[in-house]
Amino acid sequence: MGAQIVEIAGQKMAMLPIEDYERLLELAEDQADILAADRAGERRLAGEEYVPFDLVKRILDGESPLRVWREYRGMSQVDLAKASGVSNNMISDMEHGKREGKLDKLRALADALKVSVEDILPD
Repeated sequence: MGAQIVEIAGQKMAMLPIEDYERLLELAEDQADILAADRAGERRLAGEEYVPFDLVKRILDGESPLRVWREYRGMSQVDLAKASGVSNNMISDMEHGKREGKLDKLRALADALKVSVEDILPD
């Protein structure tokens, strides 16, 4: 790697060929990826749940996050109603976009699904 040191407006700067600069950027990105993977591994060992891509894709494609999470947890609407204290009619209406749940209902549903309220909110 051949760098040339120049002084511009009283500040020393290193000039190097673009190929060397691009390689340095790649190395920095690789290092950042390694650190991010290490942190993700630590969070996983601490019990953080990984979310499968197909679940994320379904939500991004416009499906009801409440339905997607409920199905991912292997629960029927009746199961979720029993676990949360929210009626299965209300759950059905929320999943179909007919009703919006109040915060207390959303919290109960989120707790039953072991997710945050933000995870089950529609877009």
